[in-house]
Amino acid sequence: MRNFFKSIARDEQGATAIEYGLIAALIAVAAVGTMTSVGESLDGTFANVNTKIASGNASAP
Repeated sequence: MRNFFKSIARDEQGATAIEYGLIAALIAVAAVGTMTSVGESLDGTFANVNTKIASGNASAP
């Protein structure tokens, strides 16, 4: 029984899985932040295009 607990204490597979999970979570947070920023920028761009098109249609004969 004592050897079993020693082998568990030396086993690093669980720690490696946790590290990979933390890395994946960090990448996901960075991706969400980047996509939010790009989405807000695109929203402003499309609003600008919509305004230009609307003003162009209003002045058309």
